[in-house]
Amino acid sequence: MKRIKHLIFWLVVIGLILLLFSSHVIAEDDFRQQRHALVGIIKTQVMATRDYLKQESLDERVFDALRKVPRHEFVPESQRPYAYGNWPLSIGYGQTISQPYIVAVMTDLLKLKKTDRVLEVGTGSGYQAAILAELADSVYTIEIVEELGRQAAENLKRTGYGAVHTRIGDGYYGWEKEAPFDGIVVTAVASHIPPPLLKQLKPGGRMVLPVGAQFMTQYLVLVTKDVDGKITTRQILPVSFVPLTGKH
Repeated sequence: MKRIKHLIFWLVVIGLILLLFSSHVIAEDDFRQQRHALVGIIKTQVMATRDYLKQESLDERVFDALRKVPRHEFVPESQRPYAYGNWPLSIGYGQTISQPYIVAVMTDLLKLKKTDRVLEVGTGSGYQAAILAELADSVYTIEIVEELGRQAAENLKRTGYGAVHTRIGDGYYGWEKEAPFDGIVVTAVASHIPPPLLKQLKPGGRMVLPVGAQFMTQYLVLVTKDVDGKITTRQILPVSFVPLTGKH
């Protein structure tokens, strides 16, 4: 009798384990399908904004990264059901994870090569850094909110992007020790283009950032530095970002 009870007990345990594993597999498959659907939505939005972007599509490698990186792993548990909507989500501490369309556009504007080194100012939850890691050789990202920076590092490590270099600090001043960078992306709005970031941008490099003021008109701006160090800028499209913070 004891053997039978023991056997029944373990059969129940094994059954529960299999049920949980099956549920996890189904959930991951559902998230994968949602990522693919999201890419379709973004492609449609890119077409609708082609006059702003001066192009009708984005680099297919950007779409591949969006299909691969699990955005639901970079948002709070309560936000996971909404992870693949094409809108920003709160990640706490007054910060947000950007709308996927904006992430896609900013990433595409950098025109990254697999050998490039990229700096991100404003790690947030780590999602943008993970996308960049799919396209570049080295990614360096700075977050001024200590709690968010630590969470982002954990998120990146858990999802297989532990090679991304993270740091807590004021991103306005960049990461001089690791400069220069082929690309720089800023995920918070500033009233001007930070001079330290311009200095750390490699000749031939690109920087993408929102410029403007909170609660006022903001524009996504593409900054390019030619081989002679000459800076040119181009407004891309109106956006809305949380403000860049720091002592500056």
